[in-house]
Amino acid sequence: MRRRLAVLAAVPLLFAAACGSEGGGSATSASTPAGGGITVTGAANAKPTVKFPAGAPAKTSSSKVVTEGQGAPVKMGDTVVTNMTLYTWDGKSNAPGGSTYDAGSPELVPLSAQLPKVIQEAFVGSKPGGRFYAIVAPDSYSKKDLDQAKAQGADLSMAQVFVVDVIGTAKSMAAQGAAVKHKLKGVDLENPGGDKAPKLTTKTKEKAPKELVAETVIKGDGPAVKSGETIMVQYTGKIWGSDTEFDSSWTRGKPVFFQIGTGKVIKGWDQALVGVPVGSRVLLSIPPDLGYGKNGQGDKIKGDSTLVFAVDVLGAYNLPA
Repeated sequence: MRRRLAVLAAVPLLFAAACGSEGGGSATSASTPAGGGITVTGAANAKPTVKFPAGAPAKTSSSKVVTEGQGAPVKMGDTVVTNMTLYTWDGKSNAPGGSTYDAGSPELVPLSAQLPKVIQEAFVGSKPGGRFYAIVAPDSYSKKDLDQAKAQGADLSMAQVFVVDVIGTAKSMAAQGAAVKHKLKGVDLENPGGDKAPKLTTKTKEKAPKELVAETVIKGDGPAVKSGETIMVQYTGKIWGSDTEFDSSWTRGKPVFFQIGTGKVIKGWDQALVGVPVGSRVLLSIPPDLGYGKNGQGDKIKGDSTLVFAVDVLGAYNLPA
């Protein structure tokens, strides 16, 4: 599989900085004058352009809606699929701190009381396709939070500005529903239910199929995945015959995003996952010519390996490449 690009390291750290204070600090409503005087422009689903006012940075946290969006509003407890861009507002360079647009992958944000209050309030009520920005100023943090963040290499004494594009919400972290018994001989797949990871076993003396095999074990009720969409998936990948696990989003602890049908992933995924309904769990057996061929990949995938995946397709989004 394509090695997942590292997403913003600063974002989870800054969002988590208020964990000890349970979303403490103040939050000025979006009706405060011009949201700190910042101007955010640019197309939806693209990296924004941000213009800062002259003078000292804001000392008070606030947020402002840039684009309303459409669809079901975000609520507390949701896990939100986002693209975001971060700036440090120091009144001088106002330097960018990174962007998921540069990293090449959206980011999941669990919306909880552990986030700074201004972030919570900005997310709640936002809709897919919407854009807002939140100024997280020093008043959002306790002294303990600031000291803890500084020890971890983050300076929160300056206002942090998050420009957030809301893509959607993740309904679950695993495919839900009744599972049917697969027909692929030599492979075992246990489906424990809930948000638990399926257990894939590929230790077998059976010969691997020479052709691509794709079996839907749990059929989702969402729209069919289209070529060119970015899909959110959980997956485990193992080698046929040896039960060697070479990759797993479950092991890393959260879903990942890939553009499908455009050559960004191995051919077996592109061929098998386009057309799959969102919410499905699919068992794949991928022959070498649709995987990593004679050369293999890394230390675990040897040349001419047949790859076996259990893939949960949890979302599909029309995002720029």
